[in-house]
Amino acid sequence: MTTLEENVKKYYQSGYNCSETLLHACNETYQLDISEEDMKMMAGFSGGMFIESICGALVGSIAALSKMVCKTKAHDMIPELRPLIQKHTRNFKELLSNLDCVYIKPVHHSTDPNIKCMNTCLLAA
Repeated sequence: MTTLEENVKKYYQSGYNCSETLLHACNETYQLDISEEDMKMMAGFSGGMFIESICGALVGSIAALSKMVCKTKAHDMIPELRPLIQKHTRNFKELLSNLDCVYIKPVHHSTDPNIKCMNTCLLAA
């Protein structure tokens, strides 16, 4: 298990949602210097924004990649950012067969309260 995967397990088991888990784990693994206060921005992405839309694990991982790549703002970084995010999103969809929680949960969600969406988060990592 990689350091990132270990951090994903640690944060998910600490009660963070999927988007929070991925951003916290990446923050610790890659020293992104994101404050705990700033992490609160990820709260609303839980459960596919609470409507089983885009998976929070994908959102959190894209947030981390953006923090790693963007030096100014997104429009200045399109040549670097676009292919990276497109590749990550394609890989996510390949691994999980979809981008939306409504389709991911029936396959990857566990009824075990200690696991729930942890497998999805690990695959996103």
